[in-house]
Amino acid sequence: MPAKPLLATLQGVRQEVPPVWLMRQAGRYLPEYRALRAEKGGFLALVNDSAAAAEITLQPIRRFGMDGAILFSDILMVPLALGQDLWFETGEGPRLAPKLVAREVLDGLAPNMAALDPVYGTVRRVKAVLDPAVTFLGFAGSPWTVATYMIAGQGSREQAEARRLAYADSGLMQALVDKITECTIVYLQGQIDAGVEAIQLFDSWAGSLSPAQFEQWVIAPNARIAAAFRGKVPVIGFPKGAGGKLAAYARETGVDAIGLDETVDPAWANAELPEDLPVQGNLDPLALIAGGSTLDSAIDRILAAFAGRPHVFNLGHGIQQDTPIDRVEHLLRRIRG
Repeated sequence: MPAKPLLATLQGVRQEVPPVWLMRQAGRYLPEYRALRAEKGGFLALVNDSAAAAEITLQPIRRFGMDGAILFSDILMVPLALGQDLWFETGEGPRLAPKLVAREVLDGLAPNMAALDPVYGTVRRVKAVLDPAVTFLGFAGSPWTVATYMIAGQGSREQAEARRLAYADSGLMQALVDKITECTIVYLQGQIDAGVEAIQLFDSWAGSLSPAQFEQWVIAPNARIAAAFRGKVPVIGFPKGAGGKLAAYARETGVDAIGLDETVDPAWANAELPEDLPVQGNLDPLALIAGGSTLDSAIDRILAAFAGRPHVFNLGHGIQQDTPIDRVEHLLRRIRG
């Protein structure tokens, strides 16, 4: 086995036993996380407390022995750095103000890149103590997904406000996406300088776009980001909901690996994606909760589909907060034999 199985896989080396990490593995399904959050306060307070965020990043590594540690932070750190106010409403999620609905609002933002310093502090703390065999993953939200929050001021299932703006004022949308892209490149470079070894681009709302908009608002900015880090660290692209547009995303963005959500048939993905491209995924988080034969058959189907290519085992989206610990332990035993 290579010294860092996950990093080697992202670099195109197939492993007999695929490396494993889980999206949102550092978080609220873990009792140790809930205890620390109760002690420290709200989510944003944890993100901005480098010592606490480093501890949370390391918790699933200690408990499960994951092959990758994912930085504990949030995709909305970029809007905060660009000048929007960010806070979290209990039980309702993030809020951003002012909403970006006009050119003068965008032009009036006062960027504060120092807002990202606590994240870099977290990376340095984790890097100093992380097991050398574990790959350290940084991340950022992809520009389209970040833009949907900045425009609506919160998350939304249909992303209607952002999609309307993209049709009604493509110049404003392009200016916003360009600002997010530039800030994201600076942000990710800061994470790399502090110690991360690979990065993931989360495009949680990529599936809401038409093919033409997908090319403009998902593929184009992600290609710029991937190009900025080519030859530096592997880049995992995760365009959730992209479906049949995944092959175009893989070809045109130039990412080093593709994350697949749970709606993608792994056999189809294996046939349609470039032959040697590493893939990541794509167990349904609810199958993990179900356990038993449902879980085993889903794991086995994914392993069989990707047996011939570099594969990182992961979920198709973030782990649910009501996931039993013993299901994760069983998952790891099943994959590792």
